[in-house]
Amino acid sequence: MLRKHMKFRKQQDLDNILAWQPSEVVRLYEPSGFCGHDREGSPVWYHIIRGLDLKGLLLSVSKQELLRFNFWSLELLLRDCEQQSQKLGKKVEKISTVFDFEGLSLRHLWKPGVELVQEFFSALEANYPEILKNLIIVKAPKLFPVAFNLIKPYITEETRRKVLILGGNWKQELLKFISPDQLPVEFGGTMTDPDGNPKCLTKINYGGDVPQHYFLRNHVRVQYDHQATVGRGSSLQVDNEILFPGCVLRWQFASDGGDIGFRVFLKTKMGERQRAAEMTEVLASQRYNAHMVPEDGSLTCTEAGVCECWQGWLLLDLGVGGRCTACIRSHQVGALAPGSRVWQWHPGLVPAQEGEVPGGRPL
Repeated sequence: MLRKHMKFRKQQDLDNILAWQPSEVVRLYEPSGFCGHDREGSPVWYHIIRGLDLKGLLLSVSKQELLRFNFWSLELLLRDCEQQSQKLGKKVEKISTVFDFEGLSLRHLWKPGVELVQEFFSALEANYPEILKNLIIVKAPKLFPVAFNLIKPYITEETRRKVLILGGNWKQELLKFISPDQLPVEFGGTMTDPDGNPKCLTKINYGGDVPQHYFLRNHVRVQYDHQATVGRGSSLQVDNEILFPGCVLRWQFASDGGDIGFRVFLKTKMGERQRAAEMTEVLASQRYNAHMVPEDGSLTCTEAGVCECWQGWLLLDLGVGGRCTACIRSHQVGALAPGSRVWQWHPGLVPAQEGEVPGGRPL
């Protein structure tokens, strides 16, 4: 458990994440925020569902950035817990959350968006266990049980017991957990912004529909080196020689028909094909919504050798007459030597044999 968590922290660079800044569209349209403290001194994290445009966000940034934004938020909240512990002279280790579900509709149940939320809660349970003091639900509509049932399998029974659904007098009920001076007027308290705004817009982002000029799919133009079609349950392998430690491996890819499972291995034997279990995993498998937002990533190689980039597939079931394959519309992978400014792109496109790569998930 600890080893997996340390791997997660390294993968997400959590030790340095507070220095990270999200992109403009995430800052402006991710509807959440930290505002005030509950009666026991824990920070309160608000989520405004009516302002959540999941489709717009996922067309504007990668799924990884949206997940990273939430991990960044959690680390900010944990830092506040430490400050509260020093200020109050007692341990403050948990956070309170308030979910405003007014405006929940079928657009919020869009499959890629639901999968993003499911992935976040899985990571939350695995890496931030018991951080949540409670999950307070206000203004829950009739559609709420449907939405909650989609998330319920990804949270523990202990977390489910912390879900509190407040009724019509939710403003009065909320005051049992948060004192009026720590609760925005919008939620039944007395807190306002310095200019008197009752929504506390300097602390809570209420989101909204993402303007189309932020959408990346039709704006990013990259001249890729390769394109290929991948059959059901199969994968692609790209080999790149790393001449010496310190080289930077960079990848760019886009897809049609589905998202991509991508990982990087370091081969242990040169000049021959190896199975995943025989190689050293350098970058753990993640799924990228490259069919919506082109992916561009990199890592610094600490060892010389040959890196293999594997791309597996989750195919979309489009019904009768739908596609049985997912297409890598275009991709390229290359290595940059330390001190160099010129990327060397290597073709090295080799179809993988069936069963060689874990990560392809046929329907």
